[in-house]
Amino acid sequence: MIKKLLMLVLPVMLLSCGGNQKQQIAQNVMELKKERFGEVDGQQVFAYTITNQNKLTVKLITYGGIITHLWVPDAKGELADVVAGYDSLQQYAAGTHYFGALVGRFANRIARGTFTLQGKMYQLARNNDANHLHGGNEGFDKKVWQAEDFIFADSAGVVLTLTSPDGDEGYPGNLQLKITYTLTNCNELKIDYSATTDAPTILNLTHHSYFNLDGHNSVAILDHKLQINGEAYLPVSQTLIPTGEIKPVEGSPMDFRQPHVIGERIAEVAGGYDHTWVLKNKHDSTLQLAARLWAPTSGRLLEVYTDQPGIQFYAGNMLENEKGKQGALYNQHDALCLETQHFPDSPNHPDFPSVVLRPGEKFVSQTVYKFLNREDLEK
Repeated sequence: MIKKLLMLVLPVMLLSCGGNQKQQIAQNVMELKKERFGEVDGQQVFAYTITNQNKLTVKLITYGGIITHLWVPDAKGELADVVAGYDSLQQYAAGTHYFGALVGRFANRIARGTFTLQGKMYQLARNNDANHLHGGNEGFDKKVWQAEDFIFADSAGVVLTLTSPDGDEGYPGNLQLKITYTLTNCNELKIDYSATTDAPTILNLTHHSYFNLDGHNSVAILDHKLQINGEAYLPVSQTLIPTGEIKPVEGSPMDFRQPHVIGERIAEVAGGYDHTWVLKNKHDSTLQLAARLWAPTSGRLLEVYTDQPGIQFYAGNMLENEKGKQGALYNQHDALCLETQHFPDSPNHPDFPSVVLRPGEKFVSQTVYKFLNREDLEK
C-alpha cells in the first residue's frame, strides 16, 4: 500500500526549515508505504517506508519500533543508508545490540538491577553482567507495537502504542506508551514520546540507532567530527555505572564543546566513549541542540535536538564481527549512537534529575534528528 499526498502550490516556493536553511519545493510530495515484514510469536509485524521531497527515506518496523533503514542524501543528492541494521526480523529478535530500537522502560544501566521507590525495593533482570540494561531481557525493543500512520503535505509518520503491564520485567505500574515518528520535508526525523502510569514507576526512554554518515557499510566513524553541547559528563565504573560525580569536561578527552575528530583522543578513554554528557543550561524542558556530527568524506551532517538532560555518546566499542544487512560486517567503531535520555542509574542517585512517573502525570519528550550538509551551516 502506497500513500501519496501533494500540496497544490505554485511551481516554485520556499519553505523555511529553521536557521538559515531554506529548501526549494517543486511538487511538495510525501510518500508512505506499508507492507508486511514478518511474524514473531504469532504476531504480525509491519514495515513503514516514508519518503520526503528530498528523497530522504526512513523505514521502520512495528517490532521494537526499530528504524531499519535511513537513506540520506549528500550534497550531490546521492543517497546512502546511514544506520546499521539487519536484513530479517529473526535477526532483530535475536540481536543484542539494540540496532535502531526504542529502548525502555529504563534506557541505559541500573546498578545490580535494583532500585527503591516509596520505600519498596524492586529487583529487575540482570542482563548486563550484574546490572540491568535497556529495560531487561524483553524490553520495548523486543515488543510488537500497534501502529497507525498519517500523512500531510509536509510531513508523514507513524504513531506506535504499547501497554507495558504491571510487573513487566520487574517494573511497577501499568504503563501506557505512545511514540510518534515524523519525517518532515526539512529533513527532520522527529521522535515524540508520551507515557502515563497507574502506579508510581521509573521511566527513561531513548532511541538507539547506530549512525555512520558515510553509509552503514563504510569504514569506521573515527574520522567523523563530533560536537556535544555539554560542559560536564558522568564518570563511570568498570561496569559503566555512574560513580555519582558530575565532572567538568575541560582539559580531558571528553571535551567536545568544540568539534573534535572522534578518533583523535578515543585511545585515552578506557574502553572507548560510552558515557553520558550533561547538557548545557538544562533548566527546563525546552528543545535544544545537544550534538552535531559531521562526516568529512560524504559531507553529511547530523544535528540532534532534545529536551532531555543528557545524551549518551556510544562509539560502538562492543561491535565485533556482527553480520548486518546487505552483507555488511560491523566491527568496533563502525557506527555510533547519540542517545538522548536521563542519566544512567538515576533511581540510585538522588542528586540526579528524577525519573519517577506518578499517576496523574504525563511524561512528554521530543528528540529531533536533523540531516544537513556542511554547506547548509555556511549559508
